[in-house]
Amino acid sequence: MTATLHRLDTAPDLAEQAYRALQQAIASGALAPGERVTQEDLAARFAVSRQPVLQALRMLKKDGLVEDAPGRGLRVAPLEAAAIVQVYQVRGALDALAARLAAERRAALPAALLREGRRVARGGDVAAMIEADLAFHRALYAASGNPLIAQSAETHWCHVQRAMGAVLQNSRARRPVWDEHEAIARAVAEGDADRAEAAASLHARQASLHLSAQLTQALASGDPR
Repeated sequence: MTATLHRLDTAPDLAEQAYRALQQAIASGALAPGERVTQEDLAARFAVSRQPVLQALRMLKKDGLVEDAPGRGLRVAPLEAAAIVQVYQVRGALDALAARLAAERRAALPAALLREGRRVARGGDVAAMIEADLAFHRALYAASGNPLIAQSAETHWCHVQRAMGAVLQNSRARRPVWDEHEAIARAVAEGDADRAEAAASLHARQASLHLSAQLTQALASGDPR
């Protein structure tokens, strides 16, 4: 599959733009696991010099999203179900803490986030679904009042995005996610810290089980996207 990569605007942060564009392409599956990536090709497609692309690839390699390819060059790192389970173990703990702290503050998560999440879940735009999910969790972390939660969670999001991008074509997986998000938001708004923590933990466990199972099935069929 050939990824659709658009010309980048000229700006001082071209490396960051290239990094974000490539991260999104990997998360959505537009750049598939195992696909080779080269500075020359990416620079031509982005219409920039090789230097910002080189910096972006270095950042992606540090994130574990690309790796050395046999022979020479780089390739998109493979998806591994076991690694996603480990990510969700950490994310579940962070989400549970965020939900408890947010509930203790009786924070009100924006209802617009839930409406937008349900709207995009009815469509076919996987990138929009991932962004809506990310927006909800970022709002939960902000509502906790502890900025370290968001900082810690952010390091894992690129891997969560990849797994979500691989399995969200399955429409049956979409509605329950937003039912669970709504349950978390309701418990938080009502100030029920125990229920909010439990709902967030359950949501993470359900997501982990679903994503790892669907990813294992997709990998077995030879189509991890």
